[in-house]
Amino acid sequence: MASERKIERKPKILCLHGFRTSGAILRKQVQRWPTSILHQFHLHFIDGPFPSKGRSDVEGIYDPPYFEWFGTSEDPTSCENLESSLEFIESYMAEHGPFDGLLGFSQGAVLSAALALLQARGVALTKVPKIKFVIVISGSKLQSSSLAARIAYSTSIACPSLHFLSNFPASSSFSFYIFSV
Repeated sequence: MASERKIERKPKILCLHGFRTSGAILRKQVQRWPTSILHQFHLHFIDGPFPSKGRSDVEGIYDPPYFEWFGTSEDPTSCENLESSLEFIESYMAEHGPFDGLLGFSQGAVLSAALALLQARGVALTKVPKIKFVIVISGSKLQSSSLAARIAYSTSIACPSLHFLSNFPASSSFSFYIFSV
């Protein structure tokens, strides 16, 4: 009897870009990673649902258009359109998934971590399979007084997470920490 080979699929990762950038920009940044790493995953890059409402820090470096996941105001606890972004991401995941994990940079990292936390609490991503891991690059805690933020940070991330922390400028080296449950 011939031995059966199990065909393993690459983990599928939804990639969320930073504030006032785009999926195309994040793709260009990630393509600088070693090929041996990139060939391990199937990466999906999407644009935030809202066109940039202001000047992008990457103007002159990367071409527009630029997008936001949520807007900010002078009040750092105000995250305009946050709930709409959560719904947008869930719809995208339902249509194009299943996704094994999330990768986020900057504002996308904030969302990636928050989504994993909210999913574990049964508040977001309820129509898609559980997130198995999160990759957070230059992220921070969601600074919002919204119900979603209060719920998200009432517990720790319930799946393995890889956090890349860096001091800018971009030429500095990255440190990383792996946290898992």
